[in-house]
Amino acid sequence: MKIFFSYLSCRKRGAGIFFLFSVIFFVVFYLYGLPAEAVLYAAWICSFLGALLLIPDFLHFRKKQIQLQRVCREVGITLEHLPQASRGTEELYQELLEELFWQKRQCMDDSRSRYQELLEYYTIWVHQVKTPIAAMGLILQREDTPFSRDVRQELSRIQQYVDMVLAVLRLDSDSSDYVIREYDLDDLIRQAVRKYASQFIAKKLRLIYEPVGIRVVTDEKWLVFVLEQILSNALKYTKSGSIRIMAEEPRTLCIQDTGIGIAPEDLPRIFEKGYTGYNGRRDKKASGIGLYLCRRILDRLGHGLSAESEAGRGTTIRIDFWQQELEVE
Repeated sequence: MKIFFSYLSCRKRGAGIFFLFSVIFFVVFYLYGLPAEAVLYAAWICSFLGALLLIPDFLHFRKKQIQLQRVCREVGITLEHLPQASRGTEELYQELLEELFWQKRQCMDDSRSRYQELLEYYTIWVHQVKTPIAAMGLILQREDTPFSRDVRQELSRIQQYVDMVLAVLRLDSDSSDYVIREYDLDDLIRQAVRKYASQFIAKKLRLIYEPVGIRVVTDEKWLVFVLEQILSNALKYTKSGSIRIMAEEPRTLCIQDTGIGIAPEDLPRIFEKGYTGYNGRRDKKASGIGLYLCRRILDRLGHGLSAESEAGRGTTIRIDFWQQELEVE
């Protein structure tokens, strides 16, 4: 029906001219005292014959509309199904469309090529930077002093930022970097906790860890990265008290801290890219990238992410594994 009304809209000029001529004939016949019924009869016959002649034209118009709709859905891929132009103006429009399409394709290819080069460069850079970081870590292990512990903590922070750079690049990569399997969630939690064990000790924070006993279908590397980011935030904004890791029904992991919390006006936006909120502006070191990456990664893994907080009383981050099922490799 939409195509039919579109056809009438395209042919309204011809219909208007026919109606105008009929009115002119009717007025002339009336002024000369001739029977107006003759005009109406002729107009009815012409309308009937015109409708019969317009049926093939409508079918051709309908076919072209369907082809154009198909092209609109596939224009980012191919112009193979573009209908044959029937007039000079349509041919010019098609030439313009094809030229724009190939220009767009060329720009996309160039952009993809530059992005791939950038990804390869920073991937190499990250692996090169990891070597001196690891070497510095080994050197610092030779002594156990307040100074060496502080340097190790800052070195761990550098390592985290390097991993974040690599995560940002790989998230938008065309290549698949996911290995989906079934894992014991407790094993992944322990990996993240071990990384920050020294910071728990240095800040004298109590870790309350209750084994969750949940098996999840996920990607180990990416989920551990998310857990590390959440623990890092909890440690960063918790000066005293504890950080608790536990499970909630039906299949939800909770990471709860007793830190400074999040302002109510900031809470709805903490997963936005680059948003730091009041705490980040006061700290002057927040990038607003960590939780944004967590949300994007968990969306791709089919897991849910939410936050609950009260300023001055702490924050609870929940990862919901009761989401869509992922295919196990």
